[in-house]
Amino acid sequence: MKTFTFNNLQLFAYNPQAQPPNNIAVEGLPGGRLAPENQAYYDKQLIRYAKPKLVHQQLGQKRDIPAKSGQTINFRSFASLGKSTTPLIEGATPDGQSLSVSEITAKPKQYGDFVALTDYLDMTAIDPVVTETVTLIGDQAGASVDTIVRDEINTGTNVGYAAKVSGGTETPVYFRYNLDASAALTVDVVERAAAELKAQNAPTFDGYYMCIVHPYALYDLRKDPRWQDAQKYTANNVTKIFDGEVGEIAGVRFISTTEAKIFMGENLMDATTRDLTVSANASVGATSVSVGQTIVANSLVGRKVLIGGNQYTVSANTTGALTISPALKSAATANDKIYPGEGGAGGVGVFSCLFVGKNAYGVTEISGNGMKTIIKPLGSAGSADPLDQRSTIGWKALITAKILVEQYMRRIEVGGTYATTQLKAN
Repeated sequence: MKTFTFNNLQLFAYNPQAQPPNNIAVEGLPGGRLAPENQAYYDKQLIRYAKPKLVHQQLGQKRDIPAKSGQTINFRSFASLGKSTTPLIEGATPDGQSLSVSEITAKPKQYGDFVALTDYLDMTAIDPVVTETVTLIGDQAGASVDTIVRDEINTGTNVGYAAKVSGGTETPVYFRYNLDASAALTVDVVERAAAELKAQNAPTFDGYYMCIVHPYALYDLRKDPRWQDAQKYTANNVTKIFDGEVGEIAGVRFISTTEAKIFMGENLMDATTRDLTVSANASVGATSVSVGQTIVANSLVGRKVLIGGNQYTVSANTTGALTISPALKSAATANDKIYPGEGGAGGVGVFSCLFVGKNAYGVTEISGNGMKTIIKPLGSAGSADPLDQRSTIGWKALITAKILVEQYMRRIEVGGTYATTQLKAN
């Protein structure tokens, strides 16, 4: 096997008669293969830069991706044992109990991306191009996997909403579209979420429940004098700190990330027109509402809208009217606003606060067979790159996430100070 160099990396010329070295993730390279030690180095670099982004993944029950063992992953959920309240009889062995194990299967899916490099870039760059590129794709891979896990665990049905508080009066909220700036994340909200998890006997992380939250949602809570920053309770290194962990209150430790889920609708018309207006009065029971703007026919089908504080689904639209379901619950008056209905009141963004007990959900590991760096050198594309002008560096991951026990996870949705229309859904 001949060797040659690519960006100071040792490469093996492809020999179809020879067996390639083991543990090489570069696939199908007619032009060359990375040396095993270089491949291992770049795999480690990829995972090193991906891991800090994996905020949602770190609280899940983890399973490796086994090689050549089928296309499904099995997670296990163990039922609690019943109480034993009958006195033992001397010399008599009790019946005992059997473990009740639920197997939950999930099918991992492949994700990945790559960047293309040119020979000109390789020859003129001052810094090592490969190393810098692996750093970038590591960031991208971590953020991508984190979003996949986040979106899955945010589909849970154990959901509650922060109450609206004004002038000392608390008003319960039962729907996302009623949340506004007065429905903030407070100590009372935290204590209720923790109590609900404890009532379900949700196991803790070393005595604490965890919450994954956006820094904007956390802003209101951190003003409470009972808030304790993470560096205070970790001063003696007695507590494991999770990536992104910032503090604790009311027996819950908080992980802050800008990737925490934000629920919000896109603009109803175009980049500069977020809301629509009612152009003619519509009575209670009407299923058609005229609008004052010219919109693309059927562009809003399936979207949620808010009219008069109530949520409706658009089943059809012409250029000047919406057909909605259900029928209007209150009369609409000309010049009333029509807001996107996927977020909070007036179309503002709503923040997901995920309160989590141990083993609430499962995820696949990115180490081992979970995530790989794939580097293809100049000329590896064969006839598609006749002058050896292009190389590629990419990543590929086999990922899945699954809610295992709904009762061990509680999603509380909040508004608060930063619940505005300037946010973006993520």
